Amino acid sequence: MTRRVTGFAILAAAALATVLSACSSNSQPSSTPATHQSNSATPAAQGAGGFKPWPAQVYSPYYETWTSSSSLPSLASQSGVHYFDLGFLQASSAGSCTLTWDGSQSADSPSYQSEIGQLKQQGGNVALAFGGQSAGDNGTEIADSCPSVSAIAADYEAVINTYHVSRLDMDVELNALNNSAGIERRNKALAMTQAWAARHGYPLEIQYTLPVQPSGLQPNALAVLQNAVQEGVKVTLVNLMTFDYYDLPGVLDMGSVATEAATSVNSQLAALYPQESRPERYAMEGITFLPGIDDNPSKNEVTELSSARQILSFARDHSLGLLSIWAIQRDNGGCPGSIDSNTCSGISQDSWAFSHLVESFSS
Repeated sequence: MTRRVTGFAILAAAALATVLSACSSNSQPSSTPATHQSNSATPAAQGAGGFKPWPAQVYSPYYETWTSSSSLPSLASQSGVHYFDLGFLQASSAGSCTLTWDGSQSADSPSYQSEIGQLKQQGGNVALAFGGQSAGDNGTEIADSCPSVSAIAADYEAVINTYHVSRLDMDVELNALNNSAGIERRNKALAMTQAWAARHGYPLEIQYTLPVQPSGLQPNALAVLQNAVQEGVKVTLVNLMTFDYYDLPGVLDMGSVATEAATSVNSQLAALYPQESRPERYAMEGITFLPGIDDNPSKNEVTELSSARQILSFARDHSLGLLSIWAIQRDNGGCPGSIDSNTCSGISQDSWAFSHLVESFSS
């Protein structure tokens, strides 16, 4: 199949060519992230808007790019939400270095450029999420798929230029948690991208989204962050997926389990970031919960509004950096009893009930 050459592909290729040229004369050892010059700092399309920093505390629900029929500005007007985490960017196929939205549409979508620009004019912003469940399962997470650190960094830089975003979210799940080569490539590429952004004066935050248990991050998820520290990546946020526990017995109090997990992770972060105080470590944490019934077939993991209130209270008391839900399209009561629907929560609720409750968290 002939691959269509897009504006994004041209940007990424130009960035990669410069990176490879710089790397060919670079005498740094391979374990040190290479600092490189890139000519990909061209202006984004008119619609993308300017770079905007993120609030210290923010409610930013995930937005399922593959299911939505509503534009970002429209959803913002309907729900009152102005920050979104767009998922997912992934390779076009396993083994590819070509970045796409959900394996189907070009990563330089003109419609998203326009929608993001409109959202910024309304006072909002977006983060771009890489990976996710499907990509983590089938090998299309870009760092698992692409063997070149420089090409991965060029992909990151190209989407930053295309959409003028200031936060990237690395959603590492399933097989991607155990791909040590991909973990190392990802963090090396992120360190290169952070150095590039700093040279250009671009604000850039890196968020890691990881599965969690009440006892904290499991060894493979913790290893992702340990390698990030080793490779010199400055991680702004560690976002905890507080659902799909599966192996916990009985009907779970989802609010209590989520806050227990956040408390456990705070202790784990002390070993990774010993210079940070306990409150500073909490500011590095985020909680993502799934409104309603998740995909556990036993239906013992149901997040009601009461659980969301408990999570919100904890987040305020401990000054967490992020609250999120998976996902904004589910924040309605249109399918009572359904398990893990992409379009509704499965419980009885008013439309946008979870968002209306939690959006006041944004500073």
